[in-house]
Amino acid sequence: MKKIYFCIALLFTTLTLFAQNDTLSITLENVRYGYPIKFLPTTIEQQALRMAYMDVPATAKSNGHTIILFHGKNFAGYYWTAVIRFLTEAGYRVIVPDQIGFGKSSKPYIHYSFHQLAMQNKKLLDTLKIEKTIVLGHSMGGMLATRFALLFPEKVEKLILENPIGLEDYRTFVPYVSIEQQYKTEIKATRESVKKYYQSSYFPQWKPEYDWLVTIASGVSNSSDFPRYAKVSAMTYEMIYEEPVVYEFSLLKVPTVLIIGTNDRTIVGKDKLDDEQKRQHGNYAELGKQTASKIPGARLIELNSSHVPHIEIPDEFKKALFQAIR
Repeated sequence: MKKIYFCIALLFTTLTLFAQNDTLSITLENVRYGYPIKFLPTTIEQQALRMAYMDVPATAKSNGHTIILFHGKNFAGYYWTAVIRFLTEAGYRVIVPDQIGFGKSSKPYIHYSFHQLAMQNKKLLDTLKIEKTIVLGHSMGGMLATRFALLFPEKVEKLILENPIGLEDYRTFVPYVSIEQQYKTEIKATRESVKKYYQSSYFPQWKPEYDWLVTIASGVSNSSDFPRYAKVSAMTYEMIYEEPVVYEFSLLKVPTVLIIGTNDRTIVGKDKLDDEQKRQHGNYAELGKQTASKIPGARLIELNSSHVPHIEIPDEFKKALFQAIR
């Protein structure tokens, strides 16, 4: 089954590319997602922008429920393809936005904040006349999903966090860097550096079927607009660093489930730490338990995986997700 899900992802998500090093635009016009893309016009800081999203109806008899999927920082809606498929086959309507600054959405120079992104997602749901939804957030999307649930609990049927970042306050142990300093790191990205990062942070047991993720993530580095992409990436790094949610988990008032790959050792800003600091932080086997204990009534589902269970162990993740939803 794992091979089947990866084949689905490769078939429906990937790439109108002719070679692995082909140039991608910074809004991924030449990346074909698994389902049709729509755009929500919006305005932020007097800038007219577009928020890309997929709105995928149930392919089986509708169960009347909707789920919205929030992606991580180094991904976009394209990596949810297999998850969309099994959810729609189970009767769910699935909404998959590319957040402003990511994927096929606009890449403006604005003050990025989780509050602002949460407001844009509420606008999307209101536009689609969706009153209540299950919210699934992965990695950075988990921080956004938490903020969304804190701001708009009336819109959230259930909150599901898949290996969210922000379970620690990175400001307390990761040295601060300015946007300009972070930009100098982002602008150096190559296919080789992206793959090395994915191997060390996301998929310690690398498989060839992960290469398409690297192709997308690194292809933008060949674009003439890459400096804008790199600057926006630096700005969203600062958003993560400066806007912790770890102190607010106890304030959540919606049913919450954490799905945690216990082999995960993700730390935002890990490259700025020494070996001893790396050992002290990013231990999701412990952080998952600590976080669940802070959230009233939360459930914890632990999986034997690293940072991206829905790709690394798709069958086990599918089972866990349905357990969380039901």
